Amino acid sequence: MKKTAISLAIAAVVPALANAQDESEALDLYGKANVTFQSADEGEGSTTGVKSNASRLGVKGKLPFDNGLTGIYKMEYETDVDGDADEIFKQRNIYAGLEGGFGQVIGGKFDTPLKAAQKKVDLFGDLEGDIKSVITKSDNRVANILQYTTPSFAGFKASAAYVSNGDEELTDSDGLPLLDENGNVVTRENGSSVSFAYDNAGVYIAYAFDQDVEANDWNVQRLVSQYNIGPVQVGALFEEQEKEDGSTQDGWMTSAAYKINAWTMKAQYGQSDIVVEDAETYSLGLDYKLSSAAKVFAFATDETAANDYERTYFGLGTELKF
Repeated sequence: MKKTAISLAIAAVVPALANAQDESEALDLYGKANVTFQSADEGEGSTTGVKSNASRLGVKGKLPFDNGLTGIYKMEYETDVDGDADEIFKQRNIYAGLEGGFGQVIGGKFDTPLKAAQKKVDLFGDLEGDIKSVITKSDNRVANILQYTTPSFAGFKASAAYVSNGDEELTDSDGLPLLDENGNVVTRENGSSVSFAYDNAGVYIAYAFDQDVEANDWNVQRLVSQYNIGPVQVGALFEEQEKEDGSTQDGWMTSAAYKINAWTMKAQYGQSDIVVEDAETYSLGLDYKLSSAAKVFAFATDETAANDYERTYFGLGTELKF
């Protein structure tokens, strides 16, 4: 009943908002449906099924003001096209802010600068070969975040974000309050995320740093590069994670894509100790572009790690954007 009411409310509001759109592009309704039929073997035999890969619906827009500033906003929600979601919508990037000659300031819940620094090096994002699977723990989307981004200077741009965690209490593996040596409840520290990037003439290079975003006293560094020339795109990512006890884990991945008319061949390989020890992942894919807003694709992903960790995936899918 609750889901039906929400659906009816959205169905009533969206057309009204769309009709209110004017030449200033105050509102842009957009979305993506990415659905695969895939086979998955995660160590207990192969299963098949339909999966929705971060399909989403959102609105965004810009509101020009007389003083030269522009108000900006974005409200994006993930939805499961395969119908297995416990909730109709799950919050993704949501923010509001201002932009102008000084740059951009936004606040809300959204991807950290370190996550955004990845750009499109991960050619299998939202699929089983996504780098969140075994390469990194730091592709974070966090709440209570305030971010400033500079204007672009000949391709150079920087972003700095402050993450306020308030008085969030930490718990142990049993769900009990985590206490310090004096018996006081440990609370989450405020965090920060910074990135520096150069993006010009097909060359992209970025360095990003997180402090206390993933966990208290955890530092993460990420270096990304990508190069496009004609039909070829190559990219690489290296990441180092330092924990509270001073121990470090690192991971890396590299990707390549080659376009021939409407076809795109993709390959990706990586190794990491960050998520699971001695992880190794590789993916192969083939896309066929139906139009500027639609494609069909196939992929295969294989992951292995210590302690007999092994995952294998094959899938066929379609992606529609609007």
